[in-house]
Amino acid sequence: MNPQNAIGIFDSGFGGLTVFKSIAQKLPDYNYIYLGDNARSPYGDHSFETVYQYTLECVEWLFQQGCPLVILACNTASAKALRNIQQLDLPKKYPNHRVLGVIRPTAEVIGNFSQSKHIGVMGTRGTVNSNSYPIEIHHFFPSVEVHQQSCPMWVPLIENGEHLHAGADYFVEQYIHQLMHQSADIDTILLACTHYPLLVPKIETYLPEKVRLIAQGDIVANSLTDYLQRHPEIEGKLAKTRQRIFYTSGEVSVFDQHASVFLEEEISSLKIKI
Repeated sequence: MNPQNAIGIFDSGFGGLTVFKSIAQKLPDYNYIYLGDNARSPYGDHSFETVYQYTLECVEWLFQQGCPLVILACNTASAKALRNIQQLDLPKKYPNHRVLGVIRPTAEVIGNFSQSKHIGVMGTRGTVNSNSYPIEIHHFFPSVEVHQQSCPMWVPLIENGEHLHAGADYFVEQYIHQLMHQSADIDTILLACTHYPLLVPKIETYLPEKVRLIAQGDIVANSLTDYLQRHPEIEGKLAKTRQRIFYTSGEVSVFDQHASVFLEEEISSLKIKI
């Protein structure tokens, strides 16, 4: 039995669990349904059209489970699908539902962390190629210089459980070096993929001392808290019985094993076909 009137949280795989964890810690009373589209992940190298199609299918599935609000806890989906869903699909088919992403709330605050006004953004190819972060950040911080670096090997390393092994060091060092080579003035790096917090211990090993590393979980959780306070018409639809359920389109045993690493607790998921 699904929890009623839950907040839906969607990701292409496991990474959104880092956002879910922060949101659930900040807002523990609400009901949650998490969906990982692991059978079709990673989304990072798919076209805009494919990511939009996949994301919309998952959002609509969460709507069907009774979620009036869905969080795209996935940077690629937020970059490639959110605008179309908000502007094309919700007004026509789901006017009483809301879908939020992770890029805008991050862009609204990330400039506050930088003294030099040079920020590095590390993400998937899809997120970097979309140019969503430079565009959004410049809306709020016009004087900030944004330097981007795609890290195509990081998600596969994490999803295959290799991220803490010695073999991951080469790719961590390589991408950090490529980013810092763009500007010696970078003093803040945004991890613009929700998988990447699992690599923080290794990333910090290769960062210059002056550079601050920012993950998105707490930023998104704080933004959602503010959103619910400002939108009582949405908040009033959400039940608060502390129920949580996890779904995956992939293999349950694999999802549960990886999810326990992301969440630092054991879970039991259910499999669906989208």
